[in-house]
Amino acid sequence: MELTFIDSLLGPSQSGSDSDELPDAEALDAYSRTVTSVAERLAPSVGNLRVSRRGRGGRLMDGGGSAVVITPDGFMLTSAHVVEGSRGRTRALFTDGRELAVEVVGADPLSDLAVLRAEDAGLTPAGLGDAERLRVGQLVVAIGNPYGFAGSVTAGVVSALGRSLPTRAGSATRIVENVIQTDAALNPGNSGGALADGLGRVVGVNTAVAGVGLGLAVPINAATRTIIAALMTEGRFRRAYLGVALGSRPLPPRLTRELGRSAGLEIVEVASSGPAERAGLLPEDLVVSVDGKPIEKLDDLQRLMVGDAIGRTVRLGVVRRGGLLEVDVTPVELTVG
Repeated sequence: MELTFIDSLLGPSQSGSDSDELPDAEALDAYSRTVTSVAERLAPSVGNLRVSRRGRGGRLMDGGGSAVVITPDGFMLTSAHVVEGSRGRTRALFTDGRELAVEVVGADPLSDLAVLRAEDAGLTPAGLGDAERLRVGQLVVAIGNPYGFAGSVTAGVVSALGRSLPTRAGSATRIVENVIQTDAALNPGNSGGALADGLGRVVGVNTAVAGVGLGLAVPINAATRTIIAALMTEGRFRRAYLGVALGSRPLPPRLTRELGRSAGLEIVEVASSGPAERAGLLPEDLVVSVDGKPIEKLDDLQRLMVGDAIGRTVRLGVVRRGGLLEVDVTPVELTVG
């Protein structure tokens, strides 16, 4: 009688009467099945990077990070800061035991993205998704190599969307828009690794640990796909430069009604001898369009200031002292360093 009572308290999982006979698949809940499925699909595509860089006094120092295979012939995606200043050997270790030499094909510090290429083909590429489809609260899975522990998997949710991440390359600064915030545990070494949705599609490249339970990832979207393609083919991404510092500002009610939008970009500062100054733009001017395309956020303008705008006259719609005027500006190529 007493033994029967103890068995009933322990339940079937502890008494060994029933659950030991359950197939492993049935013992997993839906959440666990999703995470394990993503991990099994993506783990072979995430490499553990070993990066040598020159430190103070000329001494070689080893660093680390992660990278995601994106093509079968060895192209890999990582964070630019992971490979910044790399010298000598850079190698990628995979979960199947392979250790391959990789070279930096191109890096863009202003988006914190870089493309590598492994010496060997036959790698397993990850599928790229679209961060624009993410929703706050959605499950995401991070795979990387925190502290060098290869193939580590953490899971969490999308905590917020539309965050901004300031980046710098030499004297040039830029804001990476639409950054993904997640509470999936990220640690040093996760940078450059995959942030995936529940179907195993890579929707972000983990880039920063902003605090306990707060990680940031550069999104995979139309803008970053353009950057990645340029890095793969040209080794760099060219940007057009106007020579202004900008900030978002609401439009006056009358212009909101006339233009059908609620905000524009206010010129906070005009760089001396830059294209904007030569065109006659002034501080407090409000940019509302470029070549007829509406401009409300900094991301709207950054998306247009790419290689094909260099040396080509563009027409800005500008609000000045309550009136709307058009100003022609010829951007030059942004130089970093």
